[in-house]
Amino acid sequence: MASGYPGRDLRGSFGFTTTAGSSVYASYQPLTGGGGGGVLKRSVSELEREQQTLLFRSVKKRTDASLSSSSGFNFRNPCPAVAPPVSLVVESDKKSSVLNHQLQELERQLLLDDDDDDAVSATGSAVTTSEWSEAIDQLLSPPPPAPTLTIHNALSPSPSPSTSTSSSTSSTASCSPNHSTSRQLLLETAAAIADGNFETASSNLASLKRAANIRGDPDQRLTAMMLSALVARATGSAAAAHPFAELCSLEHQTATQMMYDISPCFKLGLMAANLAILDATRESPSIHVVDFDIGQGGQYAALIHAVAERSRQIPSLPPPSLKITAVSDPTLSFTSLSLATTNNLNLIADKIAKLSDRLGLDVRFNIVNRRTSELDATVLGCEQGEALAVNFSFALSKIADESVSPANPRDELLRRVRSLGPKVVTVVEQEVNFNTAPFPARFADACAYYGSLLDSLDAMSGRDSADRARVEACLGRKVANAVAKEGSDRLERPEVFGKWRARMGMAGLKPVAFGPAVVEPVKSRFATLRSVPGFTFKEEAGRLGFGWMGRVLTVASAWR
Repeated sequence: MASGYPGRDLRGSFGFTTTAGSSVYASYQPLTGGGGGGVLKRSVSELEREQQTLLFRSVKKRTDASLSSSSGFNFRNPCPAVAPPVSLVVESDKKSSVLNHQLQELERQLLLDDDDDDAVSATGSAVTTSEWSEAIDQLLSPPPPAPTLTIHNALSPSPSPSTSTSSSTSSTASCSPNHSTSRQLLLETAAAIADGNFETASSNLASLKRAANIRGDPDQRLTAMMLSALVARATGSAAAAHPFAELCSLEHQTATQMMYDISPCFKLGLMAANLAILDATRESPSIHVVDFDIGQGGQYAALIHAVAERSRQIPSLPPPSLKITAVSDPTLSFTSLSLATTNNLNLIADKIAKLSDRLGLDVRFNIVNRRTSELDATVLGCEQGEALAVNFSFALSKIADESVSPANPRDELLRRVRSLGPKVVTVVEQEVNFNTAPFPARFADACAYYGSLLDSLDAMSGRDSADRARVEACLGRKVANAVAKEGSDRLERPEVFGKWRARMGMAGLKPVAFGPAVVEPVKSRFATLRSVPGFTFKEEAGRLGFGWMGRVLTVASAWR
């Protein structure tokens, strides 16, 4: 089956540089008894023979125990413990000491304020990202075979092929956590990272990697997705890259549009926004829609079709003219007019022109490249007599608020929109808090939210679908940014509806209940999903919620 992400393993699609494996925890007890100073009187050859004898007994005891019981395997220690020779213990202790020092140094570095960075660099004591990545590699990689295994093969009968296969299967089964365990282990790992307990986090990451499968069921895919985000959080592996490079790429925008097309929760939310715009402007011969994140323009292709359909149903009225203004703020990474963004907008304009010609509609497409703080009716090209609508479909969550900038661009934009006097302001957002929540709470919410979303995608698309693979790669980028980034580096900051309602109210906007012209068509479209049980539709307090198994994923609302 095709993977949910590009590439054939986690490292290929996530930049997960660690290698799979389980750490072997070896214990050594010092020799006691035999009289004081007796050890010093024996020859070196006698000591070596005694050590080999003890080593053989230890191996034999563990072998017998593994054949009679499975108690030799546990979560933290997936492989049987074997007593190593003294020389190996000394070397192991040295490596452990170095690794512990690296972990302590990293913890100290992560807990330092930004103001202390120069001081740390001057002392040269802080570990680098590459050093921590190497430490993670050591913790997750299987250690080289100990000499005790050679002694075991030489002194014990070789296991039969069937025995080896059975032992391997049993070991894998005991080491790979099940779905419920994986969810809990993800949360525990996030808590360990938040507390600076990187030794526990690294051990958990090794177990989670065995449970992750980007081509498996939704839980396995979720584990892979969240695992990659945790590694990025712990190691800062994506710190060297531009924080918005992938989230603002053309591929990401294309995959996002695919998600809108595949997922009923997103598609129905956008449909509700379009219907609310048409309902609020139904008596106007001229409609002007201002959009702050047009994406691939899929929502407006649907809006143009809806305008044409309404004109066919009411032939006595001439079809209205439609003007679409895409705002491109040069200070916002996701809308700035880079070459790729410019080409994308030109492509959207061309598609809209061809579609409107084919449907016989008068549609204009404009691009306004101005800062949000510079926007007014003149800059936006608002004309006398036209009905203005402002559309925020998954756009407000990408604009910084007071937790990122004292200027609070999010609320400032809402106040400017209110001053334009629009007939309607439509908002469609994900129902999840990735804004002000601390890392552990944000991670837990991400697990629940994306777990439900992946379950819903599994009901709508085959696991070997190439489009689904691109969509889930898109989701992987989103969750990694939401979990691994802080401050201005976190691009998407969605909030739950209650917080949006408070923001809209403070900006002077009041909720507008969806009328039958909006609700009934949405209900009819939702009814076509009866063959796919699990999707939910909820109308409450003037807003429409769309979700999976009771978990609301998107909410559409209208304001004025």
